[in-house]
Amino acid sequence: MKKLLAFILILTLSACTFYKKDGIEMKIKNDSSEPITNVEFTTTEKLEIIKIDRIEPNESVTEFLSMRKNKSDGAYSLTFTRASGKKEISGGGYYTNGGSLDHWVDFIVENDTTIVKFDAPIY
Repeated sequence: MKKLLAFILILTLSACTFYKKDGIEMKIKNDSSEPITNVEFTTTEKLEIIKIDRIEPNESVTEFLSMRKNKSDGAYSLTFTRASGKKEISGGGYYTNGGSLDHWVDFIVENDTTIVKFDAPIY
């Protein structure tokens, strides 16, 4: 019985890992003193787009960007509008043959800059 339970647990964890293989988890933390709006995260191919209307100061949002339809090489792009009306674009990372090289990306929006962090490549 214990072996069956262990097998089911391993199978469940493996299924979660395989499901998230076709995409990247994106987290945006607003460390600025004002809200950001019209937030969009996508790939160069723009086949799927995560849209978030508003992120308040000291708030964070985590979403998963599916890349099942992606077929080529490209990068990631985050666009948003600051309270002043200034539109900002932050890019980075790299995916190849439609597959992400990273598990996740974190964006930290500060008053004067946006910090981008990727995890280690998936091999």
